[in-house]
Amino acid sequence: MLAGTRGGYTRGFILNKLADKPYDTNQLVEALNIDYQTTSHHLDVLANNGIITTGGDKYCRIYFLSKDMEANLKDFNQIWEKING
Repeated sequence: MLAGTRGGYTRGFILNKLADKPYDTNQLVEALNIDYQTTSHHLDVLANNGIITTGGDKYCRIYFLSKDMEANLKDFNQIWEKING
């Protein structure tokens, strides 16, 4: 999902931001300086794989880390640190 996959680095950036607080798509676009379509695609991939969850409706959807991801956040942070040196 992250290392060794196309788009994995972008998904890592998104997860790193969501570990701090929930965001909507537009907030992530601004925070990460990535275009809307790319951000939306990666959010869909993460949600479809149960790594993040959503709240709100279609036009005000907020993204959160899933309970499973929260439980494994320490492992993610260790991997993320190695990737970013």
